[in-house]
Amino acid sequence: MVVEVPKGLVKTLNDARRVAVLTGAGVSAESGVPTFRGEEGLWRKYSPQELATPQAFARDPKLVWEWYDWRRGLIAPLEPNPAHRFIALLERRVPQFLLITQNIDGLHQKAGSKRLVELHGNIWKVRCTREGTVKEDRRVPLPEIPPRCESCGALLRPHVVWFGESLPVDALEEAMEAAENCDLFLVVGTSGVVYPAAALPQVARSHGALVVEINPEETPLTSLATWSLQGKAGEVAQRLAREMGWKDEG
Repeated sequence: MVVEVPKGLVKTLNDARRVAVLTGAGVSAESGVPTFRGEEGLWRKYSPQELATPQAFARDPKLVWEWYDWRRGLIAPLEPNPAHRFIALLERRVPQFLLITQNIDGLHQKAGSKRLVELHGNIWKVRCTREGTVKEDRRVPLPEIPPRCESCGALLRPHVVWFGESLPVDALEEAMEAAENCDLFLVVGTSGVVYPAAALPQVARSHGALVVEINPEETPLTSLATWSLQGKAGEVAQRLAREMGWKDEG
């Protein structure tokens, strides 16, 4: 299906000076990142809801880390898709820009995004359970499971937000500030049902921003959007880049 790009949207994107972008699992899925929904989400009969919790980690850190090590192995060879690259391209053309992502796979950085906040953390970072220090560790597979802090010997945990945990306050504050101050808020590949992230487009709209949604189907956020482009994020992004006369970098 060919997605028609409204002329008004092309002009708005070219004229925008303060842009915020929210991305969700739909963007990552197009690069091959598993969504862990339904039967396909099971790993050794466990669901993500059983493993991605503080309680599961306290009970069996080795099991939880084996799952994350497996996931890291799946993600490591994957490449950004045109949606990732379009967002990175947009960042370089806008004076005031922030990417707010719910994804933990690091594909936005791989595409060249620099000004971003990761609401749910990053699977390539580890955090000491005693000292709270965070560092990047891209080894696949990890040489020791569960890994331990080189400084104090305490267990390391994935630097991600688990079920039942709050989002990092600083990341949420930065995202909220961007939503309040942008003139254009772009929503890409998110279901619009996970809060507080789903509130960000509403905040942007209430502060006078135009909202643009790119998603395969309608969501609770569609009614907020000035323009809603239904289709796969990568395909819509490629069409947008062409309409705007931007060089397609892959």
